[in-house]
Amino acid sequence: MTPVRHLMAGALALAVASPLAAQGFKHGNLTIVDPWTRQTAPGQANGGGFMTIANRARQADRLVGGSSPAAAKVEIHTMSMEGGIMRMRPLPNGLAVPARGRLELKPGSHHIMLIGLRKPLRLGTRVPLTLRFQHGGTITVQLKVEQISYGTGAGA
Repeated sequence: MTPVRHLMAGALALAVASPLAAQGFKHGNLTIVDPWTRQTAPGQANGGGFMTIANRARQADRLVGGSSPAAAKVEIHTMSMEGGIMRMRPLPNGLAVPARGRLELKPGSHHIMLIGLRKPLRLGTRVPLTLRFQHGGTITVQLKVEQISYGTGAGA
């Protein structure tokens, strides 16, 4: 293999192996990886948003809010189990994104709530979501709408 082909093969392997290359949204020191949501039923008022947020900065940042044309309101939430009952609560002060670290938003934990959906989220479509950070400004991502069982082990 010639040196040029060898370099091209190596670059291709890195691009394929890196989820950031295929599914990342970057802004400054922040990268949003694999943003997704689940399809919703007709009349379902709310949906969840999930992703990983990586921060390459030496300073911590904070996810403080968001907006989407698909929903009347976007909130940052946490989910916990208390006495066998699932409780979701808004986090009005947002969530920390550690310096040179990452924040995972996932089912059963911290997540984005799309409140007051304007129409059902259809499988295979994308939902624009603008995230607002304390230091990093705003970044718009596209939530990929997955099947209802995605992220539960049944459809992931």
